[in-house]
Amino acid sequence: MGYNPENYRKIREEYESKPQRARDAAKRRADELHERFETVAQIDRVLAETGPRILGEALKGREGLDDRIARLRAENEELRKMRAQILEANGYPADYSSVKYECPKCSDTGYVGVEMCDCLKKRLILAGYESSGIGKLIATQSFETFDLEKCRGSERQYENMKKILSVCRSYADTFEAGNGRNLLFMGTTGLGKTHLSTSIAKVVIERGYDVVYDTFQNILNDFEQERFGRSTEPSERKRGYYSCDLLIIDDLGAELTNQFTISVLYNLINTRLNNSAPMIINTNLLVKEMRERYNDRVTSRLYGEFESYMFFGEDMRIKKNLS
Repeated sequence: MGYNPENYRKIREEYESKPQRARDAAKRRADELHERFETVAQIDRVLAETGPRILGEALKGREGLDDRIARLRAENEELRKMRAQILEANGYPADYSSVKYECPKCSDTGYVGVEMCDCLKKRLILAGYESSGIGKLIATQSFETFDLEKCRGSERQYENMKKILSVCRSYADTFEAGNGRNLLFMGTTGLGKTHLSTSIAKVVIERGYDVVYDTFQNILNDFEQERFGRSTEPSERKRGYYSCDLLIIDDLGAELTNQFTISVLYNLINTRLNNSAPMIINTNLLVKEMRERYNDRVTSRLYGEFESYMFFGEDMRIKKNLS
């Protein structure tokens, strides 16, 4: 699927008008100079006639054409130098009326040839952070800020988290849409589940994939709006739960669980499994609690179709605050 389609549509619309805005701004600066400096206006009129003058020379015949065009270019170069001297003498930069694109590499088109320019990629990545739901989390939570030393409550905890960190890095670096690989992170609060799933999301978004990250309670709220008739059309956000390249569900089990909750969870998981659409689920519930809270159809899919990883040890957030 690639970048979030709605983000791509909006940003491409912006890019469609950016080159013309840059040209319009350059024309306004040129008009300002022409109004103030008549000599500059005369020089620009001569320079603007370069194309027709070259054509006129060509119509005179091939003999001596190269020399005539060389003289014309030399004259133009002298005029440009004179123009620059006038501007600089009056406090203007020599290129004051030149077209100034935000990105000279692609001239604000977003593409260099058929390749997407880095500026457009960056805009899509930043938009992806926001639309994924983890814009603020990414500012502080990444693989680079994950401190494995905080997991030295015991050698067993350290080795377990070292293994999980390696799995998460590999998952992010090798992620492909539709690969059907799912992760289930289990364990009590403060052990790094959210931090590592956010880190995965950051890398996956930067690699050009569409990620949606939210708590299960917030996901339920979107489905409840449709159920109780407060929305006549499925929200863009709700559609994204099914269509995004990677869905990350945080805090499964923190919601009020009932038949509606279980139905939403089952349909969401089952639909994405059928489409080989990857998921990561974080939960504070242990295996026994999961089985007691959700029906066999849900738990059989969680434990049968997800790679399960248990987080255990001391709360790293408490250790961080005490250190």
